[in-house]
Amino acid sequence: MAKEKQNADGASESGASATFVSHLIELRNRLFYIVVAVAVAFLGLAIAFGPNKVYALIAKPLMETLPPNMSMIATEVASPFLTPLKFTLAAAVVLAIPVILYQVWAFVAPGLYQHERRIVWPLMLSSVLLFYGGMAFAYFIVFPAVFHVLLDFLPPGVQMMTDIKSYLDFVFSMFFAFGIAFEVPVAVVLLSWMRIIDPHKLADKRPYVILGAFVVAAVLTPPDVLSQFLLAVPMWMLYEVGVFVAKRMRRAADEKAAESEGSTALTIGNKQE
Repeated sequence: MAKEKQNADGASESGASATFVSHLIELRNRLFYIVVAVAVAFLGLAIAFGPNKVYALIAKPLMETLPPNMSMIATEVASPFLTPLKFTLAAAVVLAIPVILYQVWAFVAPGLYQHERRIVWPLMLSSVLLFYGGMAFAYFIVFPAVFHVLLDFLPPGVQMMTDIKSYLDFVFSMFFAFGIAFEVPVAVVLLSWMRIIDPHKLADKRPYVILGAFVVAAVLTPPDVLSQFLLAVPMWMLYEVGVFVAKRMRRAADEKAAESEGSTALTIGNKQE
């Protein structure tokens, strides 16, 4: 009996080890696909447009706001060469986000139930669209407004000559801040679907959500009221959208569960008769 138990323990340990190794191999393959997707997007942008054109497109909101006598500068020797490449690489990562999310989903999908897989695709598609929507909102709405405000507060005798490397850090930090902030509806729906939060009670927490939105906006955006307002208000509106969708999903799930319980009770009653 002792020998059989040792053999069983050894078999379970070897099985767990093999499963762990298979997960590591699967993770390596998914990471490889992500790297390939980013590399393909980077090469596509570099060949089709060139790093300088990608840089010019991303720098357009600031360049159109600056007066004719002002321009951007490069304070490091290699910045004119490296910064456009970094812009292109960052743009490639953004373009590859659908592939990145798909690889993450493909990695965790085997551990999900069938009803859980059905909700993943809508959430993933919504996440991608909302992330791109947040970036577009920052590019077309926030950047021109914020740059105009910053120029209006420029002290007399001071010229605004932004370093291109600093502009890169600012732009993509804002892109990802707005992209992530626009994921609020997805987070609310997901937490409600997992029954971690009750969507019908979220309306009572609205004042705290509004306060939290302005706190997050103050941390993620430059220290000016306009950019904080332009991030906090959409976060609040998107929270309301998430609550609305979560309520409808919870109501539909409760109705389906009630119908299932009713049919089960009816079946049991028929059998007893």
